[in-house]
Amino acid sequence: MTMSEKKEDLKNNLSPEEYYVTQNHGTEPAFSGKYDGVKTPGTYHCIVCGVELFSSESKYDSGSGWPSFWEPSMDNNVETEEDHSAGMIRTEVHCNKCQAHLGHVFPDGPQPTGLRYCINSVSLDLKPSDEE
Repeated sequence: MTMSEKKEDLKNNLSPEEYYVTQNHGTEPAFSGKYDGVKTPGTYHCIVCGVELFSSESKYDSGSGWPSFWEPSMDNNVETEEDHSAGMIRTEVHCNKCQAHLGHVFPDGPQPTGLRYCINSVSLDLKPSDEE
C-alpha cells in the first residue's frame, strides 16, 4: 500500500477530528474529550492501530481538561520526542506501532513517576475491563 493509499484509508476509517489529531499533531479543545472525566476500569488503546497504551489504573484527574495518566501500560508501545511547535519546547507522545500523535507528557504528575501523560481522547479507544 502506498503512502497516499494509507492516508486515504485512514481518512475513511477515522473521524475528521481523529485524523487531525493523530495524523497532523493536532489537539482537541480542553474539557471536550469523551474520556476526560471517565473512571471506567479498562485499558486505553490507539484509535489508529489498536495497540494498548494506558491502563485506567494509572489514570487520574489532573484538572487539565484532557485524560491524564502517570505511566503507559507498556513502555515499548509509547514513544516520546521533543516538540518545538506552539512556541515552546514540549515532549510529544506518540504510538510506537503506527506513530499516531497522542498528546504530550509533562514532569508535573503524581508519584510514583512524577509524570503527566496528557492525552487527547480522540486518539484513544477505551476497552472496559468486562469486555476484554
